[in-house]
Amino acid sequence: MAPDRTPLRRRAGALAAATTVLALAGVAPAAAARPPRGHDVSSHQRHVDWPTARAKGARFVYVKATESTDYRNPYFSPQYAGARRAGLLRGAYHFARPDTSSGARQAAYFVRHGGDWRPDGWTLPPALDIEYNPYDVKQRCYGVGRARMVRWIRSFSDEVERETGRRPVIYTTAHWWRLCTGDSHAFSATHALWIAHHGTSRPGRLPGGWRHWTFWQYRVKGGLPGDQNLFNGRAGRLRAFARGR
Repeated sequence: MAPDRTPLRRRAGALAAATTVLALAGVAPAAAARPPRGHDVSSHQRHVDWPTARAKGARFVYVKATESTDYRNPYFSPQYAGARRAGLLRGAYHFARPDTSSGARQAAYFVRHGGDWRPDGWTLPPALDIEYNPYDVKQRCYGVGRARMVRWIRSFSDEVERETGRRPVIYTTAHWWRLCTGDSHAFSATHALWIAHHGTSRPGRLPGGWRHWTFWQYRVKGGLPGDQNLFNGRAGRLRAFARGR
């Protein structure tokens, strides 16, 4: 994913077999040969044709809500509501800016502007998108040291849990996580992983002690609007995950 305020970075690659059984060496395999397909969108996609996305196989979506404490996706409300009307499970995500303010402050801003959660079976837990700095390629970790980065993520997570009752899903790449947190294992036992790994038939080695992934962003373009994702399990499990079970 990328922030709305800059051009979307190009991420080359294609998925060899998105509907095959997704097995990872040494970790839990996907529960079905055809896991639920989904996507993530932001203001780049603007007015999404949700019924068409549903007809093409979308079963869930994450919608960008906020970034830092001064940006809100101007299309968030119609995107979020439109997904629900079309019968998709939907959740909101926040693009992290560890260089601008504290994790707790950004989490509070996120929850106030779309990042809330309810156990209705339709609302996915809030998600934290934490990845490469798109504003300065020389500061891929935002100029934040590893220990401080871990504290920042913990602060964000604690505030989200305090306000919503759920820990956020963490979206990241294995390389960024190793580079910017020192491959911290502080979150793997309590946070679902949304791994970004493009151009392969498997998500590859997972970061930070995670033994399995919950969502996999495998491609940036495809049949659905925005980035292409899979859920690691059956449709019923996705619904249970949304409910917090």
